[in-house]
Amino acid sequence: MPRTSKLPKLQDQLDAITARTRTLVQPDRLAISEGVAADLFATGIEDRILPVGSPAPEFTLQGAQSGNQPSKPVHSSDLLALGPVILKFFRGRWDPYCVTELETWRDLYPTVRERGAILAAISPQTRRQNDFAVQQHELKFPMLSDPGSTVAAQFGIAHTVPDHVRKYFRSILVNIPFANSGLTYETAPDSAWRSPGFSSSNPTAKPAPSPSRKPSPTRASAPNPPTC
Repeated sequence: MPRTSKLPKLQDQLDAITARTRTLVQPDRLAISEGVAADLFATGIEDRILPVGSPAPEFTLQGAQSGNQPSKPVHSSDLLALGPVILKFFRGRWDPYCVTELETWRDLYPTVRERGAILAAISPQTRRQNDFAVQQHELKFPMLSDPGSTVAAQFGIAHTVPDHVRKYFRSILVNIPFANSGLTYETAPDSAWRSPGFSSSNPTAKPAPSPSRKPSPTRASAPNPPTC
């Protein structure tokens, strides 16, 4: 039976993670964690996001190893040659919210391909961390390493983790510089972008549909909120 036949609602899964976290994390630490999204919006990140209809930045990023397939550079132009492109930005395999959304896209990937589109995930993680993610979560789409969130910055969604949040992550044994290429605190909130259609000469950026709904390569919806 296909995975897409009875998918649980993504929001229900994310809410369950939040509920578990609230039972396990001390109140003072929890306050920092739950204030991260508000802090991020306060930086004005919404005003920096690449506007709908803008030319999508071209890029070449190193892909993860998949099975017997070695790691190799992946070019945005090569992805567009296969059809409309969905780019899934995520912080890292250490974040349960990011992993949950990544697995939802994994389960929807057959539908993405059936509709003529292709999905690629982009993370500031090291290639080794991306290799682990592909193997552990059985991902069939390209997983690309974006050192220093350089490509994410071109899409206007990169940000630097503030000092008080770094302290929180260290307190729960999350070592972001160790996981990230370039040993940085540069990262990107969970979000996704897609091209509206095949256009090798002038691809344009569009917000991608939420993974909780089946994607359509011919329609765009609001960008995902920065849940991770």
